[in-house]
Amino acid sequence: MKDIKVVIEEPTREVLKEYSDISIKFRADSEYRLTWKNNGLSGIMLVEESVEPYWKDYDTIDSNPSLLIDKFDLSNWRVLSTFDGDTRVGGAIIAYNTEGINILEGKDDLVVVWDIRINKDYRGMGIGTKIFERCIKWARNNKCTRVKVETQNNNVKACKFYVSKGAKLSNINRYYYKDYPDEVQLIWSIDLE
Repeated sequence: MKDIKVVIEEPTREVLKEYSDISIKFRADSEYRLTWKNNGLSGIMLVEESVEPYWKDYDTIDSNPSLLIDKFDLSNWRVLSTFDGDTRVGGAIIAYNTEGINILEGKDDLVVVWDIRINKDYRGMGIGTKIFERCIKWARNNKCTRVKVETQNNNVKACKFYVSKGAKLSNINRYYYKDYPDEVQLIWSIDLE
């Protein structure tokens, strides 16, 4: 892996703009379908199924990180930016102790990895692992008990990545996305205690 440095930054308008210039677009060629055993009494399974490949880009649906500064109080948020020399190649946004962020459950000991992205030319080089490990370290240093991250059933690679880092599926919300009824919200958690 290249000598990538990780820098923790305040989420200023400029930092969020530069961070947002890195595409989060991914290619989906499989999805998780929910399967209920005994209508859920015997469990719910996520079954990976191949789909006609398509591209998904969350930045095109009004969730671009550059807009966060106008929507939330970001005083407890951080941007973990990765650089190859002076070139920003990826990072993560983490949110902590912020009112109105449902995934934080109104608690001050949870961190959510709001967004993670890596420049397409740097994917598959271990940078995602470096970023995520730094998120965990930040959470521990700030006395948090859990790290949470949201994915969707169509982002199978992300789901597998978080599982490989020790995350466990903690929530399945079938009807969370009003505008995308075929997408299922999956919340992954890592307990730090």
